[in-house]
Amino acid sequence: MSAYVIVGVVPGQPDTVVEQAAVFAARFNAELVCAAVDASQYRVYNLGDGTMTSLPFSADSPELAEDRFDPDLAARLATLLDGRGLPWSTRALVGNPAQALGDLADTLNAAMIVVGTREATLRASLQEFINGSVAAQLAHRQHRPVVVIPLAPVPADQALPWDPA
Repeated sequence: MSAYVIVGVVPGQPDTVVEQAAVFAARFNAELVCAAVDASQYRVYNLGDGTMTSLPFSADSPELAEDRFDPDLAARLATLLDGRGLPWSTRALVGNPAQALGDLADTLNAAMIVVGTREATLRASLQEFINGSVAAQLAHRQHRPVVVIPLAPVPADQALPWDPA
């Protein structure tokens, strides 16, 4: 398989993000790569195939460890993706989510990156304001398409949570 579609996944994320990414991967006859990013770790070595080793930001546990994909998240993905006739895999990444997804896309020469939006809550909006939107960071730093799956669209007649109006 020489084509890849990368989807950013997180525990508890609505299934629609992975399901829509699977639709794109099938249309491109591509492997779907489900990538989870642990922002509490930083990358030490990139092994060149999208696999990496990392250290925690905390100085309490300085041992080097290879990252492992969350088994519960992997089981949820298997429920969603097995039986579709679509090749798929997982990658455990670390660091800044937008940078990690972008680096993986560069390594695999992916056709696109798919991410979901955050919930339309004041807390999520504040967190996005402070940390920045992964989708916005990717959209401004990637030369490949970034597809954003809306998770909880705000109706047109309602103000956005961050709008002062």
